[in-house]
Amino acid sequence: MKSVIETVANEMSTVLANVNEEEALQLSQELKQAKRIFVTGEGRSGLMGKAFAMRLMHGGFNVFVIGETVTPSIESGDLLVAISGSGSTGAIYQFATKAKDVGANVFLVTTNRESKIAAISDGVLVIPAATKYRHPHEPKTIQPLGNQFDQAVHLVLDATIIGTLNNVESDTDFAEMTKRHANLE
Repeated sequence: MKSVIETVANEMSTVLANVNEEEALQLSQELKQAKRIFVTGEGRSGLMGKAFAMRLMHGGFNVFVIGETVTPSIESGDLLVAISGSGSTGAIYQFATKAKDVGANVFLVTTNRESKIAAISDGVLVIPAATKYRHPHEPKTIQPLGNQFDQAVHLVLDATIIGTLNNVESDTDFAEMTKRHANLE
């Protein structure tokens, strides 16, 4: 088991080392400028999106997850962060198109810079990880399906939030974040 853990850790180190810092900085800037942030993803990407939204909320951002019953309408000045390994997930493409139609910005987190969602996005953060499709340009992995992409998304988006909060003039410190943490648990 130790060798499997070490292999996964080495894979993650390689993927993370190849993330384009400028793309992560652009996402950080979009987060800071957005009136409200909306997050979407399907399947495990959606779960990573929910974790991202929760961390944003802890950081004091006004954030919603697409598909929840309390999610309001997206508007001009808002940001949609779309997570799709392929960059072509049908429902996410529809959400991105609608967001653009009302004047919101769209930022895609994906492995595929040439995808149809990337083509309509205001920014793209490429996670150079393997997906369930195992395209020739994707790195090798011992992990099944899109595990490598999902893990890297979680780590990169958490790091992006940390970096964003470290560069924002606010009172968002550990004590404030703790106050925002769920207390009905």
